[in-house]
Formats: sequence, C-alpha cells, structure tokens
Amino acid sequence: MQWTTHEVSNQVPDLHDYNLYSSDTVLQAAIQDSAASWYAPELKHLGAELGSQETLQLGQLANQHVPELQTHDRFGNRIDRVDFHPSWHRLLGMQRHAQLHALPWAQPRAGAHIARTAAYYLQAQVESGSLCPVTMTYAAIPLLQQEPALFATLQEKLFSLQHDERDLPLAEKNSMLIGMGMTEKQGGSDVRSNTTVARPLETAGRGRAYAITGHKWFFSAPMCDAHLVLARTEAGPSCFFVPRWRPDGSKNTILIQRLKDKLGNRSNSSSEVEFQDAYGVMVGEDGRGIPTIIEMANHTRLDCVIGSAGLMRNALVQAIHHARHRHAFGLPLAEQALMQNVLADLALESEAATRLMLRLAQAAEAIDDPLERAWRRIVTPAAKFWVCKRALEFSGECMEVWGGNGYIENAPMARMYREAPVNSIWEGSGNVMCLDVLRAIAKESDAFKLLLDSLLDIALEHKGLRELIAELRTDLALPAAQQEMQARRFTQRLVLVAQSCLMLQSAPPAIAEAFVNSRLDAECGRVFGALATPLPAQDILQRAWPA
Repeated sequence: MQWTTHEVSNQVPDLHDYNLYSSDTVLQAAIQDSAASWYAPELKHLGAELGSQETLQLGQLANQHVPELQTHDRFGNRIDRVDFHPSWHRLLGMQRHAQLHALPWAQPRAGAHIARTAAYYLQAQVESGSLCPVTMTYAAIPLLQQEPALFATLQEKLFSLQHDERDLPLAEKNSMLIGMGMTEKQGGSDVRSNTTVARPLETAGRGRAYAITGHKWFFSAPMCDAHLVLARTEAGPSCFFVPRWRPDGSKNTILIQRLKDKLGNRSNSSSEVEFQDAYGVMVGEDGRGIPTIIEMANHTRLDCVIGSAGLMRNALVQAIHHARHRHAFGLPLAEQALMQNVLADLALESEAATRLMLRLAQAAEAIDDPLERAWRRIVTPAAKFWVCKRALEFSGECMEVWGGNGYIENAPMARMYREAPVNSIWEGSGNVMCLDVLRAIAKESDAFKLLLDSLLDIALEHKGLRELIAELRTDLALPAAQQEMQARRFTQRLVLVAQSCLMLQSAPPAIAEAFVNSRLDAECGRVFGALATPLPAQDILQRAWPA
C-alpha cells in the first residue's frame, strides 16, 4: 500500500529546447562584428539543433554507453574493432555536417577560422568526447596538404560532409577521420625518448613506405581511418601516416591492447596499441617529425581552449538557470547578494574565455602578420594553460551552485566536472605549455614586443595593467633558470593582460571594468565570488543568460 507523504516542489526543471547561439549575447555580437558574420545564420540553425532535448540526450547516451573493444571475431580472427553507441555516430554526423573537421581548409574565405571556432564552441556545450577525432582530423589536414601525392588520394574523403562509421579500406569509404599516436610508456610528453622504429620498405625518405614496430601508450580514437604516428628512423623522430587498412586491402598490423578506463571523456575511445611492421608513409622531412607535429599542435591546442570555453559556458548557463528556479531562505538563489557575486564572477570569467578564444581564431586568418603570429604562437599555449585550468575550478563552482543536486550522475554537472581536466592534460599539460610560451617568445622576440606594445595601447588608462605589462618585459631579462621557475606566473600574467584588453575593447564599459578591476585585485581570483562592491551583478547576469 502506498500513500503520498509530501509534495515535490522547488525542483529545477531540466534545461533544454533553447538556442545555444541566440541565447549567447557575447558570441552573437562578436560574430556580427567579425569577418565571420556571413556564418551567423548557420550558427543560429546549429544552436537550435544543439539545444534541443533530443540532441542533449545524445550527449548523455554517448557517455552512458561507453565504447567496447572487440579484439577478435567469433571465429578467432583478429579484428581490433571498437563499437560505439548509435548516439556517438549521430553526434559525429552533426559535427561533420557543420564542417568542424575541415571548414577553413575546404572553404577558405575570410572569417572561416572564426566561423569554425564558434560552431565548435557550441558543440562543446553538448558533448566533448566526440570532438576529439574531429579536432585531430582538422589539425592533420594542413599537414597532409604539404604532401600533394598523398593528399590527392585523401582530399575527397577528408572534405566529405558525411560521417562513415564503417571499418573498411579507405577506397570503399565515403569519408575518413584521422587520429594521433605520439606518446609512449616511458616518455609521455618527452616524445624524444620514443623507441618505436620505422624502417623503409624500399627507398627511404618523404612520401615513402615504411614498416613501423613499437607501441603507443595513448593512441587517440583507434577507430579513425588513419593516424599520424611518431617513429624513429636513422635520422631521428619522424612523422608517418598510418592507415587502419593497407593499400592492398588487408588489415594493417595495429593491435589494440586495451581501451583506457578514463575519468571523463568516456564517450571517446583512447587506447594502447602495438605496431608489428605496420604500414606507414612518411609525412614531412626525415628526422623532423617533432617540428612537423608542433605545427599540428597549434590547431589542437586552440581546440582545447575552445572546448574548455564551451564547457565553461555550459556550466555557467546551468548554474544561472538553477539559481533562477531554486528558492532558499525565502528568495530565488539568483536574487541573493552573495550568490549574485558568485554567478557574476563566473559570467565574467566565461566571457573573457570566449573573447580570448575568438581572438586566437582571428589570428589564424592572417598567417604572415607578425602580430597575429604572436597571438597564434605565443598566446595560444598560454591560453591553453590558463583557460583549461580555470575550467576545472569553474565547473566545480557551478556544481556547488546546484548543491547536492549537482553531485549526482543523472544531473548534467557531474559529467562536466569529470570532463574538465582532459583539455588541461591533452596536447601538453600545464608545465609543458608554460615552457612552450617561453620558447616561442625566444624565437619570436620581435613579434612578442609588438604584442606587448599593442596591449599597452589598449591598457593606457589602467595603471595596474600597465604595471603588469612592464613586469612581463622585465621578466624576460631574468636568468634562464629563474624564467623557467616562474613560467606559470609569467603565463598567468600574460593571459590576464590579454583577456583584460579584449574585454576593454569589446565589452560594455561597466562589465569590462568589473573584469579588469577584479583580476587586478589581489583578494580576488582565489575563489569565485570575491568581487568587490559596487558591482553591476544583475547587468552581468542578464547579459550572460537573458531571463
């Protein structure tokens, strides 16, 4: 026998059936003012599709039903196949149709990089794992374009708008995805310690076929149709295009040992593999594999920034939505002063991350401009360090807005929280990024001076920002060992100056001032919600998520 013990009330309705683009004031204004304004109608359509209950459910399903490795078929034949839930393939199909894998390369025009960045940012608010093979494919295309003979055989499938989930030789497929295999057990980020070897099948050199033997400890997305792999030749570490199937139609000898049991990013398969004379084609110069891969890294690292900014935006929207619907102590949470301080601080952080991401995308539009090169080569790793790290604390704070309701797996916050660390680790962890910033400055010293001069022009009215810029100049005169020890401090300053200047350029004055003043305040930044008063909290929240 059952009877009613209480009335269910004060529970927050699920957030769905909203337009991710139309509800994002900052993104809309930035796109309209950019060279990508032509893409706004597509972003509006995509935003509605991604915000639908059906699409949001796909993201949840893809993480509930994780990939499964099938090493052998029922007859005992080695197949090395990873099976995915249908939701995974539907998400990849949507990303493919939106050209997240190739837009600037397939349709080069002004604003193409910005347009693709905005679309990726929207997709990152729905599901992150399925973005991994898309990012790697996107980053691989300009590298493969430098190999005309090889690229000619791949171009149609790389630029295709279809997603082809079948595990078949490339000649039989409608499209393809490309993954990466760089790190090994003994080295991690220190890829110069790799032991995997490649020997020429006939003639050695660029564009030639090799047999590859060794292993990879993290082999991203093993069901991609090909991977870019680092292996050692007599000349040193070199880069190879390694397909899942050999040109003769036989399965390449890439043996999947197991899938990684990851904290987050669970919809995506990461694996450990061994190569047994696997077929590969050298890409780039013999012995120059690491510089070849670094060119890819500029694209993959920007996607880490975009993905983390998208994650922050999603967490922020969920937090504000919850606070507007949940009552405590007689008022909605969103009308309580301290909660407004927390939410406003989060909103400022999210906007600054979004503006930085779009500025880096803009830098990709002007390859030969030295100032833009400074943004691309120096600020990108700095942004990856800072924005990806901020996403961890940010998502935890948004979960705390939900209280205990945020700490359960059938609510949206837990998946975001588990997802947050991956971008900070993948493609170079924090220390690697900060050291790369110093290396890039050493190689691009004139461009860095241009960057600081341009930031100073924007920051002239702000004494604190001027002082930070002066400190950045002074730090470069420190001994090398001291520079390395303080690399994180230097990188943090650089990003905060860049974000502050971007906010001063584009945000409403009161909101820009709130960001700059808070980020220069020694008492702020340790935790979210320590903004000083007076604070235009309601204006900030209305701008972040229009009621």
